[in-house]
Amino acid sequence: MLTTRFVNGAPNWVDLGTPDLDGALSFYGGLFGWRFRSAGPDAGGYGFFQLDGRTVAGGMRTGPDHQGPPAWTVYFRSEDAQATAEAAERAHGAVLFPPLDVMGQGHMAVLADRARVPFGVWQPGRIEGVDVANEPGALCWVELYTADIAAAAAFYHWVLGLETSGVPFPGGTYTCVNPAGAGEDAMFGGMVPLADDPVEAQAGPCWLPYFEVEDPDAVADEARRLGGTVRVPPTTLPGVGRTARLADPYGARFAVIRSESAQG
Repeated sequence: MLTTRFVNGAPNWVDLGTPDLDGALSFYGGLFGWRFRSAGPDAGGYGFFQLDGRTVAGGMRTGPDHQGPPAWTVYFRSEDAQATAEAAERAHGAVLFPPLDVMGQGHMAVLADRARVPFGVWQPGRIEGVDVANEPGALCWVELYTADIAAAAAFYHWVLGLETSGVPFPGGTYTCVNPAGAGEDAMFGGMVPLADDPVEAQAGPCWLPYFEVEDPDAVADEARRLGGTVRVPPTTLPGVGRTARLADPYGARFAVIRSESAQG
């Protein structure tokens, strides 16, 4: 389970890069009830999406010099962002944005794995991570869509210490991910082969964030009304919950889920 009791290797932040921050706020505010708070005049336009004053994600407007399309980036906790960046390079990944002190709040870097899937690391300072997780409107799960599960598992084990395990699933086995030594109770995500998912195969590999919601069908309808895209319509997965995969009006991919654990 993804919680705010962050341990090394677990997701502790997620943020959105978008060409239209006001438009994104209108979209996500309509879906999740988020409000936006600026991080201040020295933050380059960066700010925080919040629910009832609690931060659930970050976001900023990206300019024409930004590399890559509008997207969500998942960040993982690191004790040492510089060392993690060096480990990623040794493991044949890449450093897309080198480690940087963020006004004393912590250190961040944006890296890429062997398949060039971007991900971030956050070394906490005054900010440990998001204020809320696993509640409606907040991050609750992440999935890596990749062409080579074994290569990805080896990379993230080397770089972040992540461990994987296979869980029987209708039609096959799902690869779950948890921090080193934390056990199954700390599972926070999974890995999915692109060959098994034509939708993500067409869009390309990525880390996909899931946000908890109470009614995925209503959220999917609202996303469509607000100019977004329903990439995979609401579907019930026995033992997991009801999910839908969406994109905002600018193309950033994400998913929503009503988890069975949340219902219970």
